[in-house]
Amino acid sequence: MLWLLSANDGEIGQIGVVANCGNHERTIRRYIMRGAVLYGARDVRFEERPEPTIIEPTDAIIRISAACVCGSDLWPYRGVEPINAPRPMGHEYVGIVEEIGSAVRNITPGQFVVGSFFASDNTCAICQAGYQSRCVDARPIGAEGAQAPRLRVPLADGTLVATPDIPSDDLIPSLLAASDVLGTGWFGAVAAEVGPGKTVAVVGDGAVGLLAVLAAKQLGAERIVAMSRHADRQKLALEFGATDIVTERGDAGVAKIKGLTEGLGAHSVIEAVGTQESMMQAIRSTRPGGHVGYVGVAHGVELPGAELFFAEVHLHGGPAPVRRFLPELVDLIWNRKINPGKVFDLTLPLDQVAEGYRAMDERRAIKTLLLP
Repeated sequence: MLWLLSANDGEIGQIGVVANCGNHERTIRRYIMRGAVLYGARDVRFEERPEPTIIEPTDAIIRISAACVCGSDLWPYRGVEPINAPRPMGHEYVGIVEEIGSAVRNITPGQFVVGSFFASDNTCAICQAGYQSRCVDARPIGAEGAQAPRLRVPLADGTLVATPDIPSDDLIPSLLAASDVLGTGWFGAVAAEVGPGKTVAVVGDGAVGLLAVLAAKQLGAERIVAMSRHADRQKLALEFGATDIVTERGDAGVAKIKGLTEGLGAHSVIEAVGTQESMMQAIRSTRPGGHVGYVGVAHGVELPGAELFFAEVHLHGGPAPVRRFLPELVDLIWNRKINPGKVFDLTLPLDQVAEGYRAMDERRAIKTLLLP
């Protein structure tokens, strides 16, 4: 016997098969899921996708409580990163564990979890050194597509961090921010050696740049310069702890940073854009002996060797090892010491994901929150 339940939460429907097994009936349920799929430049569709299932014994399946659009999603959305075939989208996620593989030991069904945009075993030598994004068995969550009602998370024990209990609704945006943009901004600050007594400059006023300001404040920076030309983002940067706003960019922006630091440059500079101009602006804004933490996904960046040689600055960055910071970030959020969820200035139902991309592409939104 077949029966169909009504659709909800992005699921087209639920098909049940009732099988006779002796004196018992066994109901097998199969969900048909809808999620975000990118077909090409500025062509995001909310359409049928296979429901995730346990593939490996280390997997977990979570029901998404909230997802979002990332600034890095805009690179393929704009066609800067061409795609060869339709692909699921989304790599930031929080939700409730529904099912686990036979080898999962630390995560249990019913827990609310936050995970990184790279799955990692968290046991290899690279993970133990704090670089889980470069785990020897790293798996990109973007390949699974988190802009959907459910998500398969590989290497669940090493990837997911459970909250102490089910969070209240007002905490969910901040916990979602920890999945990527907060963790990435935090890594940028750590890579730039931000600390007490230091002057920090942040290049980029997207969600990562803004949360790098928050991170710098939490890490004790004395002066934090946010480089931004947008009034709404400047306001949020000041809320997060910026002490100065610089509207200029490129060489003019560098000159302003030098002017604020007696001609020396900042001790720490966080690069959160990923272009040639932003990287050179970051390097040139840094004093000799200072540190650049670069976390913007690089596109077309080529560093001039001679200038870099004589700059005598430290460069450290790449895809953020968010898993390293998640326990601390979850604790700060849970105890309401930080509120990174403020970066979400547009909330949409998941089936309006295409509008979420358009709003960010057109700079009508800093970051779009998606609710199933």
